[in-house]
Amino acid sequence: MIAAGPSFVLLDAHSHMCCTICNSLAHNAHVVDSGRVQPNKQPEVIAIGETMVLITPTVAEPLETAELFRLETGGAESNVAVHLSALGHHAAWASHLGADPFGRRIERQLRERGIDTSLVKFSADAPTGFYFKDPGNGVIYYRAGSAASAMTPSDLADVPFEQAAITHISGITPSLSAGCSALIDSVLDRAKLSDTVVSFDVNYRAALWPIEEAAPTLLALARRADIVLVGLDEAEVLWGTTTPDQVRALLEAPDILVIKDGDVGATEFSAEGTVFVPAHKVDVVEAVGAGDAFAAGYLSGYLTGLTPEQRLGLGHDRAALVLQSTTDLPTL
Repeated sequence: MIAAGPSFVLLDAHSHMCCTICNSLAHNAHVVDSGRVQPNKQPEVIAIGETMVLITPTVAEPLETAELFRLETGGAESNVAVHLSALGHHAAWASHLGADPFGRRIERQLRERGIDTSLVKFSADAPTGFYFKDPGNGVIYYRAGSAASAMTPSDLADVPFEQAAITHISGITPSLSAGCSALIDSVLDRAKLSDTVVSFDVNYRAALWPIEEAAPTLLALARRADIVLVGLDEAEVLWGTTTPDQVRALLEAPDILVIKDGDVGATEFSAEGTVFVPAHKVDVVEAVGAGDAFAAGYLSGYLTGLTPEQRLGLGHDRAALVLQSTTDLPTL
């Protein structure tokens, strides 16, 4: 059963999407705005990407044997925005959700966590995506054909991310569809004509696209960003690099390159030099979501003018919160 959540029906994986939902928000339009009043203050950070319903066991046990579950919110980019909000920043999230109970739930939950959701739109033509967290075994996606996967560059025409201090994107979005890949290209093109700093988390997801396509695409996107965050393990899988120095040799263009090495620590390469800060020692319950938390802590330190050592340390602080929980987000 699902704890504290609505009833719904799950279909098998061959259906691609796991629910058919009554679309009650859009009677006469295909896409509608969230209806939230846009704050007068321009966000410091605008994060762009898909957010889904996250279904996770209430205790850290496999899906196969778990009996109680929670309905939560999960998406790499919005996770970063939530952590930034918790650290006192004005963060907005831009995306599409299905015009269904789950899309409305996601928007409400993110808004309640302090996220500016005025840039969110609801689609009557496609549902909200889902994924399941299987503790110890990763995640299972039901996101093909989702509202966010149908986004194109035109959907961001009125998103003023050029005015934000940081525009945060990830390598998940271009894997969702050709339209989403074009959207990320458009973000990078527009950003180069403005003062916004593009933060790009490589976030390679093997389940979403073949490595033959992902490796060159993610490398090209990373070379166009200002701040790049990548795991040493995913860099090895994608590009065959085995040390931070090798990754930097491959990615010389970004002003700042942050390489995360799990429980070992993280290394920053920048004009200020090379800095390594070891990770905190914690009892790990679930690692999924820790990278987003780290990214938010690091970006918070960047926004507030901290030293490289301090911003890497703040990244580790946020990651430790998630590593010790089955959730992706900080406790309210």
